[in-house]
Amino acid sequence: MVRIKDDFLIETKLGYYCKYGDFFIDPKYPVKKAIISHAHGDHAVPGHNEIYCTEGTYIFMKHRFTKESEKSYRIVAFNEPYNINNVIITFIPAGHILGSAQILMEYEGVRYLYTGDYKLQKDITCEPIEIVNADVLITETTFADPEVSHPDPVSEIKKLNDTSLNIMLGCYALGKAQRLTQMINEYCPKKSVYPHNNILPIHRLYDKYGFVKLNYEVYNRKSLKDGENKIYLVPPMTFNNYFRAKNVVRVFASGWKRLQNHNDMSLYISDHIDWSDLLYYIQEVNPTEVWTVHGDGTHLEKFFGNRLIVKKLQHQ
Repeated sequence: MVRIKDDFLIETKLGYYCKYGDFFIDPKYPVKKAIISHAHGDHAVPGHNEIYCTEGTYIFMKHRFTKESEKSYRIVAFNEPYNINNVIITFIPAGHILGSAQILMEYEGVRYLYTGDYKLQKDITCEPIEIVNADVLITETTFADPEVSHPDPVSEIKKLNDTSLNIMLGCYALGKAQRLTQMINEYCPKKSVYPHNNILPIHRLYDKYGFVKLNYEVYNRKSLKDGENKIYLVPPMTFNNYFRAKNVVRVFASGWKRLQNHNDMSLYISDHIDWSDLLYYIQEVNPTEVWTVHGDGTHLEKFFGNRLIVKKLQHQ
């Protein structure tokens, strides 16, 4: 029988800390040893002495953190175990964005799986998720609510075909913008995509290191003033600043209902799991315990009752 250590991973002010391996996962501040699940800003920050990550995460961190020393990075391939102070660690594809990884940690015969952000929906712009067994599942619970059910993303993106007017489409610059571009290319072929200048460099990185060729045009001020069937991809801040934009359809791609308010059209496309996908994933991982992070695990705890131990990750 495996003996789970309740304090194997704990949440501290610096981030998620494993004292048995003396490393942090997705720390919020500079630390000695950091394991990074993916390159989004709420998971990856600069200044660490050693950074363990996938090649995809390295590419985006290098793009964002230009002053980071190359010597800091330890690039590890998916499904290739490595050892930090007797903790065996393996990156497993998470399906969230290009390079995103679940982090499997094995110590004294127990398998602890930290998911990071992940999704089960099809996304050909990044590595598809792989599911492995674990004794302890440490999962994000962003949408862990029975009332949250993400619609079919293909049906959602096809809604953009309902208008020939130009569209201002708000989205996150890394991962979501590239997924949307690929989906528009495939399911809205009459539409031309123009990435904002803060998104354009990431599109180019996806073109160079990703799995599919994205079709898009370089944006200029005149782009949306002429013609029709054009989509201007903009990051959230730009989208919010142009709340009075005229002669365009305002749309924001997100799983959050609040981000659909006051827009001209809803577009529920999320890069996180919803309730049903979370239950399916837990069933497939088949853990003895589930530890929750990034959200509220109350509904999950109530759903499983005595059938499965569900608790919030320990705080220090």
